[in-house]
Amino acid sequence: MDRIIERYRKLVFFTWFLTLDLIMFGAFVRLTDSGLGCPDWPGCYGKATPLGALPDIHQAARDMPFGPVTLSKAWIEMIHRYVGALLGLLIITIVYMAWRYRRQLGRSPALASAALVAVCVQGAFGAWTVTHKLMPAVVTAHLVLGLSLLALMTWLAARERPHLPVPALAARLRPWMAVGLILLAVQVTLGGWVSTNYAALACMDFPTCHGEWLPPMDFHGGFSVIRALGELPSGAMISQSALTAIHWVHRNFALIVFVYLGVLAWRMRSLPGLSGPARLMLLLLAAQLVTGLTTIFFQWPLLIAVLHNGGAAGLVLASVLVLVRLATAGRPPLRRL
Repeated sequence: MDRIIERYRKLVFFTWFLTLDLIMFGAFVRLTDSGLGCPDWPGCYGKATPLGALPDIHQAARDMPFGPVTLSKAWIEMIHRYVGALLGLLIITIVYMAWRYRRQLGRSPALASAALVAVCVQGAFGAWTVTHKLMPAVVTAHLVLGLSLLALMTWLAARERPHLPVPALAARLRPWMAVGLILLAVQVTLGGWVSTNYAALACMDFPTCHGEWLPPMDFHGGFSVIRALGELPSGAMISQSALTAIHWVHRNFALIVFVYLGVLAWRMRSLPGLSGPARLMLLLLAAQLVTGLTTIFFQWPLLIAVLHNGGAAGLVLASVLVLVRLATAGRPPLRRL
């Protein structure tokens, strides 16, 4: 029976790691404009791999030399789909084991079942991302749902990892950390809106924007949800002032999140059971500041942009880990052999 428990734990940790990798790769797909590398779903021009779709891909590239379809982009998009399908199969296996061996594991299978629902919804939004031609609202929802799935997998993995007992006095920090996670979720959504609207370079200076603290901005156009990529709800091309509004809100809300989580993590950095994730949070906050500024001053280099997305995922991971551990404050955590 110990062997079954150990297999379950290894499966959970591997699936958690793959979820994190898939989010990073999803950022790479988006930032290389590969989301429509195969403009249908689930296959590529009806084929299982881009190899079978070579005539269609080459024809699309000839028709639109600077369009979204190339062989390299097709492979990037399809690899993302293959890994997503593998992730779904792994979570199905986790749910099966969680229900089959729930007594031996000593865990409710509810959390694993929630992860399965999340990955199914995430898969649906992945399909809609393609069929709705990278509609910003759909792509942003796809990103947020991916990070929500990472949060659930982190929760699953954290329950299986022994840690030092968290002192009872730390329990008072739990509602503060919950607020921090909500603020982080808002900032992640704003970051996704920046990325999906290609507004990362809407302000090329810092700390001002276009040399002003309050530049001309079109908040209604920038934050209209139901519209196509690069357009306003009226169908007109999205304006620079709308892109500026998107960038400006994300940039300034980041300051709120940075200060709030920074102060909270600083208070937790010396507490047993919380010092590890708290220090990770401080490190990631500093990294997000550096990568965020670097994307402006170096005009959105791909590696830095992917790392910035990864830093957001890391902050979600660390925040959930802190919340899970705060739930054990005042009592020894369950330790597995």
